[in-house]
Amino acid sequence: MTAHVTDDAPAELSDASLRACEAALRQAQLASDVAVLDQLVDDALTFTGPDGAVYGKQDDLDAHRRGMVRITRLEPSEERIQRFGSIAVVSVRMEMSGTFQGATFAGPFRYTRVWCARPEGWRIVAGHVSAVLT
Repeated sequence: MTAHVTDDAPAELSDASLRACEAALRQAQLASDVAVLDQLVDDALTFTGPDGAVYGKQDDLDAHRRGMVRITRLEPSEERIQRFGSIAVVSVRMEMSGTFQGATFAGPFRYTRVWCARPEGWRIVAGHVSAVLT
């Protein structure tokens, strides 16, 4: 289900372009492609991890660069988009697996990401991930 504001957004701010950015983000996470992550993540990022710790952009890029995080599976479902002009909130359930600081993880997680339309395109400015209790 998708919810969005009633005003017509320019094509570059469309839900389709946001979904394309979400797909590019997943591919970059799977490949630890720091160059793509650098383009999608805003310098002002505030991200709360499943451990409750707060991370910034450089923390995320360094974790991928150093191999501290290796994501091997990302399968999205239950995606919801809410639009507020040049801000969008994406909530998505993610079946995922990988390793974080050497510890294996797997299972369902829920991401909430706040995207902001910048002159160079959509950028993630805030986010949160937590495990889904089944």
